Amino acid sequence: MAKILVIDDQRAIRTSLKDILELEGHELTLSENGIEGIETFSNGKFDIVITDIKMPEMDGMEVLDKVMELKPDTTVIMISGHGDIDTAVEAIKKGAYDFIEKPLDLNRLLITVKNAMDRTDLVVETKNLKKKVNRTYEMIGDSEPMRKMREMIDKVAPTDARVLILGNNGTGKELVARAMHEGSKRAQGPFVEVNCAAIPSELIESELFGHEKGAFTSAIKQRIGKFEQANGGTIFLDEVGDMSLPAQAKVLRALQESTITRVGSDKDIKVDVRVLAATNKNLADEIKAGNFREDLYHRLSVIIINVPSLNERKDDIPALANYFLEIVRQELNIPSKTISPQAVEELQKINWTGNIREFRNVIERLAILTNGVEIEATDVLAYAKPIA
Repeated sequence: MAKILVIDDQRAIRTSLKDILELEGHELTLSENGIEGIETFSNGKFDIVITDIKMPEMDGMEVLDKVMELKPDTTVIMISGHGDIDTAVEAIKKGAYDFIEKPLDLNRLLITVKNAMDRTDLVVETKNLKKKVNRTYEMIGDSEPMRKMREMIDKVAPTDARVLILGNNGTGKELVARAMHEGSKRAQGPFVEVNCAAIPSELIESELFGHEKGAFTSAIKQRIGKFEQANGGTIFLDEVGDMSLPAQAKVLRALQESTITRVGSDKDIKVDVRVLAATNKNLADEIKAGNFREDLYHRLSVIIINVPSLNERKDDIPALANYFLEIVRQELNIPSKTISPQAVEELQKINWTGNIREFRNVIERLAILTNGVEIEATDVLAYAKPIA
């Protein structure tokens, strides 16, 4: 049930709301004026604020402004016996959830409070999901290579410069791309990822640029491509070195002209996207072999960011081990475990060819298979590599 603050200068209204809402199981706190109400709100934690508009000293619109300033996610319900359409519209624009005229329709009030609680639950759930997503894409480590990479990201992210992210498999190239997006002026726009290696060459053009109905046998309806989906945001071309030459030519045109054409159409569509690309291939070698266009390479590589391998940043292994232990504990719902300094030293001796992806799998294996609350060096020696 909700914790509700009622602010109204009429005792009868305060008492009536308290009696009705407490019957529904809500916890009520009452204030007789705006100044007292804001002080109570500042010192407490409330899900909903119900406030009258016409009050002496500080009216309800001022209360609304202050509540939005202190805690913008709070649900505020405005009530007034002197309301009009303009006042209601102004209150909603300022952030109020609803406006109810006096004399109060108690059934409507109860429905509004119920809906407001559903909204509050949704806001909390959304925040938790965002935290989980942000944690999923968090870059861990403070080694010198990581500090240099973060400095580069901080410098380049706010611009619209195209970036080519280079690194071995499992190093976290996607994390760099997401950090670039989150640090840009496009952060509120879409982030669209395309794994060029996972899409058959005959479908990559349709995936990137979309197609019209009937463009080919299986095109039973129009499809919006990734470039259009990313309009106003960022498109991340992962494993761009695996893209076919025909698709490369179309991507080059999109970069040159900010224009794409759906498969089966002759209509140009303007797009506003920032392009980030990544590959684990040596594109210089691919260019020499005729597998990658040199002009596209130069378009993509305005800025080049090299993601260090785990072998280049072994100072980060203690922090990474603790981070992944906590992630694994939450995901698998297993007891917390620590890792001994000797176990960390053994982890630092390993040649991590699979980089962070391999390291995370090893930590999960250790968390599951080891006995006791602490992972020891002997556990690393026994389980760090899969049993033959």
